[in-house]
Amino acid sequence: MSIEKGSLSIHSENIFPIIKKWLYSDHDIFVRELISNGSDAITKLKKLVTMGEVDLPSDEAYKIIVRYDEKAGTLTFTDNGIGLTAEEVKKYINQIAFSGAEDFLNTYKDKADSEQIIGHFGLGFYSAFMVAQQVEIKSLSYKSDATPIHWTCDGGTEFELEDGDRSERGTDIILHLGEDGKEFKNAYKIKSTIEKYCSFMPYEIYFEEVGKEEDSVEDNAVDKDGKDTVVEPKPLNEVSPLYLKQPSECTDEEYKAFYRDTFMDFKEPLFWIHLNMDYPFNLKGILYFPKLGNEFENIEGQIKLYNSQVFVAENIKEVIPEFLLLLKGVIDCPDLPLNVSRSFLQNDGFVKKISDYISKKVADRLKSLYKNEKESYEKFWGDIHPFIKFGGLRDEKFYDKVKDILLYKTTTGDYVVLNDYLERNKEKHENKVYYVTDAVQQAQYIKMFKDHDMEAVILEHNIDQAFISHIEAKTSDVKFARIDADLTDVMKEEIHEDDQEAHDASAEQLQKLFADVLSKEDIKVQLESLKSEDISAVIVLAEESRRMQDMSKMYGFMGMGLGDMPSDETLILNKKNKIVNFILTNHGEADKKEDVKLFCEHLYDLALMSHKPLDAEAMTKFIQRSQSLLTRMI
Repeated sequence: MSIEKGSLSIHSENIFPIIKKWLYSDHDIFVRELISNGSDAITKLKKLVTMGEVDLPSDEAYKIIVRYDEKAGTLTFTDNGIGLTAEEVKKYINQIAFSGAEDFLNTYKDKADSEQIIGHFGLGFYSAFMVAQQVEIKSLSYKSDATPIHWTCDGGTEFELEDGDRSERGTDIILHLGEDGKEFKNAYKIKSTIEKYCSFMPYEIYFEEVGKEEDSVEDNAVDKDGKDTVVEPKPLNEVSPLYLKQPSECTDEEYKAFYRDTFMDFKEPLFWIHLNMDYPFNLKGILYFPKLGNEFENIEGQIKLYNSQVFVAENIKEVIPEFLLLLKGVIDCPDLPLNVSRSFLQNDGFVKKISDYISKKVADRLKSLYKNEKESYEKFWGDIHPFIKFGGLRDEKFYDKVKDILLYKTTTGDYVVLNDYLERNKEKHENKVYYVTDAVQQAQYIKMFKDHDMEAVILEHNIDQAFISHIEAKTSDVKFARIDADLTDVMKEEIHEDDQEAHDASAEQLQKLFADVLSKEDIKVQLESLKSEDISAVIVLAEESRRMQDMSKMYGFMGMGLGDMPSDETLILNKKNKIVNFILTNHGEADKKEDVKLFCEHLYDLALMSHKPLDAEAMTKFIQRSQSLLTRMI
């Protein structure tokens, strides 16, 4: 045919610049779109072969080749799919926003089962102009009487269409890279973009660099006869990713290898969940639980979302519940209602159903692990509990599903659920859960508990404070108290009625003495008769007061202006301890004044150190005082 010239049929005035500049959020998406178009073309051809419309060998090798020519400044996308006739170019290319995929499905909907066709060829094709100053199409249709075509457009609304010279079925899309596409004049950039978007495309994708000699012989590689071994080119993608298989067909090693290759993470995941659903929507994928530990605040998961093996985006909160974004994984859902650019989800109640399904499957997997592999579940708990608790805080339905499998590690070393802890400690502290936030700092309190056959739970993670408030709200008759919040009656001996007056007098003396020695007028001192003589002093702070202090610090740090709250700590002195008795007996003796002062200061610091870290000044004085006390012993 003679050269045909014309203007592109634009359905809205000035839409072409909008397509070129604003249809896609990232310019590199043109690689995904053009390869997707090639994949569509192959899928269409295979469907026609299946229906008997086209006669091709059963072992036909379908593939897509991306070819970079540095000298020419071109990037070519080649497929051996269905090809295009001149009429199809006029319909699908020259009329922007007409969906070739939709028209194809409508034509053959009564002849074959519906199979996902990825794209809207018109708009996807025009993403090429984000990086190209000129685009060519060279194509030959599968039809026996087809004439090859050559279409050219320089990025305006004018095009040329003429007979081409392509001799094999398929399509070349040739991009003449312009200033906007200069970053893609780089083989590494092109390959990495292909791997980013097309790692799991259903047809093999190859990359070639024109003018660069590919190594056809591997260095020092020879066969048994001493001949050089030819290295076959390898595709950049995996056409049958693991998540498309049935879980029963996958081995642990395959799951681990898929994790390493997909996320470049060589630390083994704890475990995984293989999602495989066909109804009421099609969804497949694998979610991995990485080790979180105490890196919870800094960790960022990576859940890759695919649509028919085409990468869409990472960490889309509409599909993936926020708390699951701590995980790593791949989810492929062909039914996702994407907009025309395939970059953003349309608002759809269907998306919420997908999100709920994923959340439910994760909860079910955790419950199954707890029920059937409890030993493994306990082993994983230290790494997964921040994720589970975060999920419980953010998702009410998720919390309801996992509330009965929330574990608490106790100071005796085992793991219990809340009801078990309450049941075995009800005689000593009914409906109260004592917890430890720092096993080293609070070691003295833990020892006191163990000495009295009591136990606390370990809640050392920064999410735990918010979570125990959540538990209290959900279980109104259960209260949490840090192990240094008070001393239970189990640890104390009752004061005989006849001794009460003398006891009160001693307590008053100690209150005044410590206030004077420590220069703390507002200090609270309490005298108790503890069962253990070894304990000289401890500091307690009521749970409510400590939480208010923590809240004050948090909002003060955030600039809310609440500032620091006054201390509400109480120094408890043990009447049965020898040092306390020495202070009581000798505080009025002039020659013992310095000793009493040192003992008071030292008892207070020792008690404080078990409660919270000393500040720099207090620590300096403590060390100096310790040296002074040791010197007195020489």
